[in-house]
Amino acid sequence: MLSKNQIKFVNSLKQKKFREEHNLFIAEGAKIVPELLNSPIVVKQLFATSEFLRSHSISNLIERYEIKESELERISALSSANEVLAVCEIPKYELNSDDLKGKLTLVLDDIKDPGNLGTIIRIADWFGIENIVCSHETVDSFNPKVVQASMGSISRIKVYDLDLIEFLQQKTTNPQQPIYGALLEGNNIYSEKLSAEGLIVIGNESKGISEEIQKLITNKISIPSFSHYKSGSGEAESLNAAIATSIICSEFRRR
Repeated sequence: MLSKNQIKFVNSLKQKKFREEHNLFIAEGAKIVPELLNSPIVVKQLFATSEFLRSHSISNLIERYEIKESELERISALSSANEVLAVCEIPKYELNSDDLKGKLTLVLDDIKDPGNLGTIIRIADWFGIENIVCSHETVDSFNPKVVQASMGSISRIKVYDLDLIEFLQQKTTNPQQPIYGALLEGNNIYSEKLSAEGLIVIGNESKGISEEIQKLITNKISIPSFSHYKSGSGEAESLNAAIATSIICSEFRRR
């Protein structure tokens, strides 16, 4: 049975300040938690149903608490609790510029929606992109909604929280790593020459890429709209940030 202190502690990790204080985050569900158990992520505690504990091999180093679904609901961040909740250490990554050589890297400028960030992490995993650099204003990558939307990819992608202007200023001196920016006035991505390595900047859901960051972009690209092919008036205003990221990554990999 869960104690009041356990309930209070786990629920506190839904807030960024307590995640930072304890260097811990939560992950939930029978799909995501087993992936974390088989990854470099350090799982400290498991709160799980008897069915989950019986059907999975779990290290003796992990504290295990067998609880009922009704108890799981008291600590879950989901609308419907799902078998298991894990308390994990937040990994600390040090960005080495050499790690980005010969690779594509996503750079996120002020992405606010947790679902978007989690989906972008999942997209990066699918397209073999190992690193994502986020602005300080971007939503915390270990927010429970981000972790959930990543569907386990958070355990395979390194996410860095950096000053984007400082980071990109260092990269403008390297012609081998162009800085691509997704902008409405950019060149058609389907006809633009694309490099096998470089940085791909994705902007805020409503404001796009900030003016300060735009000044550092070396290659402006856009996804053209084909709304004019359909009957009727008007056209779509823009694409969701995660959808745009998926299309851009797909085109880079297709080349």
